[in-house]
Formats: sequence, structure tokens, C-alpha cells
Amino acid sequence: MIRPAHFGYNVETAGNNAFQQEPKGGQAEAVAISEAAKREFDGLANELAKAGVQLHVVEDTPQPIKPDAVFPNNWVSFHQDGKVFTWPMFSPLRRAERREEIIHELARQFELRERIHLEYFEQKNLFLEGTGSLILDREHKIAYACRSVRTDEQVLDEFCRIQSYQKCLFDAIDARGVPVYHTNVMMALGNRLAVICLQAVREEQQRRNLLQLLEETGKELLDISLEQMGYFVGNMLEVKNTRDEPFWVMSQSAWNSLQNRQRKLLENSGQILYADLHTIEAYGGGSARCMLAELFCPIRSV
Repeated sequence: MIRPAHFGYNVETAGNNAFQQEPKGGQAEAVAISEAAKREFDGLANELAKAGVQLHVVEDTPQPIKPDAVFPNNWVSFHQDGKVFTWPMFSPLRRAERREEIIHELARQFELRERIHLEYFEQKNLFLEGTGSLILDREHKIAYACRSVRTDEQVLDEFCRIQSYQKCLFDAIDARGVPVYHTNVMMALGNRLAVICLQAVREEQQRRNLLQLLEETGKELLDISLEQMGYFVGNMLEVKNTRDEPFWVMSQSAWNSLQNRQRKLLENSGQILYADLHTIEAYGGGSARCMLAELFCPIRSV
């Protein structure tokens, strides 16, 4: 997790992130938004720590200013085979989030065996923003992705080639007909459960393909509505604590919008952990899942 130094509204991402809201005030409001985001970050980090989830919290650097630094899962991902991928980012302002010193520091505890640099695709205006663009079934080696300006099939194919993954590419749109910018706002995948907004997938054959893959891989389905997607219900993540107990991590707004039967379905596969993230959601257009970059690389032996 990256504790933000200057969280704020990024005009470069707002054009294709329908979840972002533009602040109407001036500098004073910008400062208040940044301070509120720090409090929300600390609230989520504290809840995770209390649950026994092992965290690596890194402070954002004051310069250059990076309004979206709180969302590290878009620029880096860590894999069971020891590979570390860095990803091509749509917003030039966000590319400064890639920090080699973070990777070097993690290499002291984890076996980071190979670096894969995909950011060269930025020169071709092709993007794939990590586990924002990709929902990975790591057990069955399937990469789910909804096509958008930030999720390009050519880069997806390169990832699937390197990691020997099967791709499941589809199109998804919100209630206003706007393409969903990141797959992880409409889909989340746990060990036993798949959370997905099937309403967003309008093309029938694509929807059938999705359902078939989820059924074949033994996932129980929690279907959410377009309205719930707008409350970031799709932007949750299953994690485990040091006792190997599963938790579903989400925002308070996501939890509040779930129906009782949906809550019970989630609770059958993991404990629930949520925190108030309304500032980060409103101005950053992302939620709990976006704030967490999982560490799947092997731990170094002593």
C-alpha cells in the first residue's frame, strides 16, 4: 500500500473514468481532500492490520506530485513464479508512480526472480494497467479483462504469452453506456466466489463465455447490479491474514449497498473487512481493491 502525499483529482484520468467527480472549490478544498484521503488510507490500513493481514506500507514521495499514488496495483504486480511486472499507464502523470526503490526494498524479503518491463508499450499509446485491467485467476491461469482505452488486447496478449495464461476479453459498459475503464470495478475473483456485474456485459456470447469459464473453474457467482457497481461493490479483494483466514476487503459504501443475501454469500467464503473511503472513491475513481497490490512472490528463506 502507498500512503498518499498529495492525493487529488487527476484531470488526465477523468476523461475515461466515469467514477471520478471534479471538485468545485479551490486550493483550500484540494488540501482538505488530500488530508481526508490520508485519514481514509490510515483507516483501511489499520483495519487490515487488526485482522492480521501482513502489510507493507510505503510513503509516497512529496515530489513529483502523484495524485493517484494511493492506487499501486496499476503500475506493478507480483507473481508466484517470482516475476515482477511493471505496466504501461494511460496518464503521463501517473507514470511517475513507478518507483524502482520500492521493488528493490521488497526484494530483501521476497524472491523477485525476474523483472518484466511492459511500459515500453506507452510509446505506442497502448496500455494495460496491472490488476486494474486484469482480474487474474492465478490457479487456473486465466486473465479476465474488459476492453477499454486503458486495457489493450495487444498488451494483454503479451502478458498471456509470457505467463502462459488464457485470456477472456470482453466489453463492459455502465448504466450510461460509458465503457468501464478498469475490469476491477465490475469484477472480483476469490478462491471460491466470483463477484461480477453481468448487466455491464451486454454482448450475449461474451456473457456466456464468462459464465462458462467461471463455472468450469468452480466459482460460485455473486451477480451485482449496475447501481451497485457505481458504489464500488465490484472493487473488492479477497486477502488472507497470517493465520490463512480469508477476508473480503471493500469500502463502507460497497458494504452498505449489498443486499442481505449477497452479504451472506460473501460471508460464506470469508470474513468482511471494510472502511470509509468516500473521498478516495469520489475524486480518485477507485476504491479498496485499487489500493492493494498483492505480493504473491515467494518469501526469502532465512
